[in-house]
Amino acid sequence: MSKATLPELDNSLYPQVWEQQTFDNAQSLLMAMLLGKVSPDPYLFTKQLQANDTYQEWITASIFGRYIQHSFAALYGQSEDSFNRDIPVLFRNELMRHTQYLPLEQIAFMAGNMPKKARQEKFFTTTLNPATVIVGAQKLKRDAGKSLLINPQALIINQIRVASKRVLGFPLRHNKRTSERIRNEVLILGFDDLRLVDEHHISHEIMHHKVEQKTGSTAILANTDVLLRCYELR
Repeated sequence: MSKATLPELDNSLYPQVWEQQTFDNAQSLLMAMLLGKVSPDPYLFTKQLQANDTYQEWITASIFGRYIQHSFAALYGQSEDSFNRDIPVLFRNELMRHTQYLPLEQIAFMAGNMPKKARQEKFFTTTLNPATVIVGAQKLKRDAGKSLLINPQALIINQIRVASKRVLGFPLRHNKRTSERIRNEVLILGFDDLRLVDEHHISHEIMHHKVEQKTGSTAILANTDVLLRCYELR
């Protein structure tokens, strides 16, 4: 059975105005956030996504939420269990029935190191929200610092460009009434190749921008270096 292709989202989102500055694409908006030129506000970007007709088409077509993503990740991450060894494959086959092709040139992001098994299992989770990936990378850095008793040197952010018409996945539908709404995730479930094509070290002394959230004003970045890895997904 032939699969449909999700409508082009980035063309409908950009150019967009952010704090009186205009950005032509997701890459330029992410870079502006990383350099402190605009505030990395995940709630504001989510609000713009939710108001976008194309994004509404994406999530309306999806029947899956974060519970499915957690369950699938847990099954693939389990230690060998001979009794349940076929369940991950069966689960994946069922999910694949609902995948669609991602549009060419679509940009997505992921915080932290790319999973070692991503190329083998053809599976990882991304976000469409450049502010969310910054917040996620900061949390990973903070958590790593607590566990290792050292402060990791840089935030790691992955920028992923869909470079072929053979990339399969689907958007996750999040609860709009909870903090999950800023995740704006897309589950990647099928591709031929994931290739690192560029890497940038972004150094700066301080970023003063803050984000207003329900819990108050929280500094997103301060005295932080960033490692930006750019991938092509084919």
